[in-house]
Amino acid sequence: MSKNPFATLLGALLLSFFTAGVQAQTLSLKDAVQTALNNYGSIRAKANYVKASRASVLESKREYLPDLNISAQHDYGTINGTNGPLYGYKGGAVASAGPAMAAQNWHAAFGALYLTDVNWDFFQFGRAKERTRVAQTVLSRDQEDLNQERFQQSIRVSAAYLNLLAAQRLVITQQHNLDRATALLNVVVARVQNQLNPGVDSSLALAEVSNARIALTNAREFQQEQANQLAIYMGVPPADFVLDSLFISRIPTALGTGPATPMTEHPLLKYYQQRINVSNEQAKYLKTFSYPTLSLFGVLQDRGSGFDYNYGTQFPDAYTGNYLKGVSFSRGNYLIGVGMIWNLTSPLRIHQQVASQRWISEGLKEEYALVNQQLQAQLVLSDTRIKNALDNYQEAPIQLKAASDAFLQKSVLYKNGLATIVDITTALFTVNRAEADRDIANNNVWQALLFKAAASGDFSLFFNEF
Repeated sequence: MSKNPFATLLGALLLSFFTAGVQAQTLSLKDAVQTALNNYGSIRAKANYVKASRASVLESKREYLPDLNISAQHDYGTINGTNGPLYGYKGGAVASAGPAMAAQNWHAAFGALYLTDVNWDFFQFGRAKERTRVAQTVLSRDQEDLNQERFQQSIRVSAAYLNLLAAQRLVITQQHNLDRATALLNVVVARVQNQLNPGVDSSLALAEVSNARIALTNAREFQQEQANQLAIYMGVPPADFVLDSLFISRIPTALGTGPATPMTEHPLLKYYQQRINVSNEQAKYLKTFSYPTLSLFGVLQDRGSGFDYNYGTQFPDAYTGNYLKGVSFSRGNYLIGVGMIWNLTSPLRIHQQVASQRWISEGLKEEYALVNQQLQAQLVLSDTRIKNALDNYQEAPIQLKAASDAFLQKSVLYKNGLATIVDITTALFTVNRAEADRDIANNNVWQALLFKAAASGDFSLFFNEF
């Protein structure tokens, strides 16, 4: 234990101040959105899909490179040959080349084959370029998918933030309601004990206190649900978030401002448009398979053999089992050429594949039109929601003042025996409802602006308010 009580007290005060500062750290909406964009699983997954598509673009560009193969083999075996036709079905033959002898023998020597070949499909009627374009449009589609997911997540986090803020305000409102009901109960009990009011009044007042406690418990449960939802969207453990009071102290200043970008720039519509572009490019790519392929090829070969040139029926001993002699270079060949391959029945199949892909494009266009129609309708609705939210916001203080005045009046009348318990409990309910309507009305103005930002695709309408 410290011998200096002043130092101990100062340390305790500093510790309590630091702890309170950490617990009271405010979570701003911008921090919540940025945390969600960094942590949320679907965004991280789609970011990886973009990286995969980017690698596919590089692979498609390198697909145009020629095939360059080198091989070498050292063999040991016999070379008995025979006159007759042979078809190497699925590789089921051995390349043993030798003279046809009168009888089977087991003369064996070493041999070797060294081979380098190049094959380059240098002209494919645009097939390589279309393959790259397909990969590039897939990359653009995945990038737009990531962008629209980030946009949607920003909207979801903002909505969850506002919902949690409303839930926290409702908890405060229900706490005030419990305090009023408890104060009323104390007054009623005192008057009943003094035989100024019937005993049933205390029962009714106690019921109001119990109802207020239940409402407060339900409000706290709803607050926890909203806090958990916000934590899920942010990708962090659940916590008691302290939110920005900006949303309580004022309403947005740019409620009448229109979106800064045209509707075609909506992240969701851009993603649907890229789906159409991918399908169109795939149709073009498939069409190139109807045309022939022109190839340039070259082969450089060298062979070694332990069998001499005169090995045969006259000189059956003209071979050696020496390994080095068998695998050394002895005969070389080269070959270069240009070839063309064209499956004449391919156009019949490719035509239907292209037709199928084009019908897919038409289907994707219909989906685009449907989403565009829904967003246009939501954009029109957003102006109505803003107007209604502002009307309610202006009415809420009037209702609250009238309800508070009525409650105060009924309280005074009841204390003087000029009002019944029913009158004051009705006033108690009215003021509680008015406070809740005030909290919701203020929050709904922000929710309406967020709805407009979501419908227009311009999140800055909402985000620039901070």
